[in-house]
Amino acid sequence: MIMLKRCISIINMVLYSWGGYVDKDYIVTKSNKLIACNYDLSLQEQKIILTLASMVQPQDTDFKPYIFKINEFMELLNVKDKSKYVEIPKITKVLMQKVFELKQENKILQLAWLSSAEYEKGTGTIELEFSPKLKTYMLGLQEFYTSYKLVNILSLKSKYSIRLYEILKSNLYKKCIEIEIEELKKMLYANEKSYNVYQNVKNKVIIQAQKELKNKTDISFDFTEIKTGRKVTSIKFYIKENKALNEITIGLASSEVAATEESIPSLDIKEVQTIFTKHNITELEAIYILKDSNGNLDLIKQCYEYASNKNINNVVGYIRKLVKGFNKPQMESKKDSFNDYEQRIYDFDDLEKKLLGLE
Repeated sequence: MIMLKRCISIINMVLYSWGGYVDKDYIVTKSNKLIACNYDLSLQEQKIILTLASMVQPQDTDFKPYIFKINEFMELLNVKDKSKYVEIPKITKVLMQKVFELKQENKILQLAWLSSAEYEKGTGTIELEFSPKLKTYMLGLQEFYTSYKLVNILSLKSKYSIRLYEILKSNLYKKCIEIEIEELKKMLYANEKSYNVYQNVKNKVIIQAQKELKNKTDISFDFTEIKTGRKVTSIKFYIKENKALNEITIGLASSEVAATEESIPSLDIKEVQTIFTKHNITELEAIYILKDSNGNLDLIKQCYEYASNKNINNVVGYIRKLVKGFNKPQMESKKDSFNDYEQRIYDFDDLEKKLLGLE
């Protein structure tokens, strides 16, 4: 099974380099800052951008021109009418004109999603490339990002459902978030006049997304209305994993981790995410930490408590080094199939010096 998964991964990477191959199980990874910003994309435009994002490999250090077979591409977008294939250049032209803003400390970055789109008649392919300025938010991410399988958004029929899916998915670890109505409308770019009436926002955006996410994605949500006086001013979202569709839950960005995924209990993954109280870590990062610590949750907790008192930019990388460094045996402790090791004693200051080469 492990060899099969690795072979599939290698084949997929080769197909990536050739272009023209898209799979619903590919992983979309985006910075949470990119997810939370305000932008206006149609349903088709979002699916194009997210399909393109799924082509980016975890090991990529730069964006590449990604080539799609148009028939396969349109099938993923659920376009049945082949006569609409000729509309692709029009769609990408409009998409390239969509500019949005990202705040960077005291700067405001204005950028477009695509740097180029090339369509050659008679070839049945289209080549797309992301704007280089998006690299910070899509490549080499270490923390505060969200990953999910492309299949989660492809069958959604509302552009607001896709946006709300990403926003809630990035906050799944919190279980509950409250968003002001006006802020929610800005994030979703729901600026039609009809949405000045809350009931329209509720019926056409929130309830529709609630139904779609429950039936078609790996998360679902309930919500309550928060009122100021008699007016609804905020929505409290209660986010949960959609166990009925758990088979399309977050994939892993590495064949090495995917090969060991089955041996790591999902409860342990959630426990690690819970331990990181001051940081938003993904399931993928939790799995890496579990692997490095050999499933030692007690060690992970103590390392995190130690790291929380320090000014560390990459807390996940720092803790991965810490948990790898302990090698002093302690008394016997309970073991299971994954957590098959002896507990250790922890001298963090001594270990940190060794990891930093100070002794």
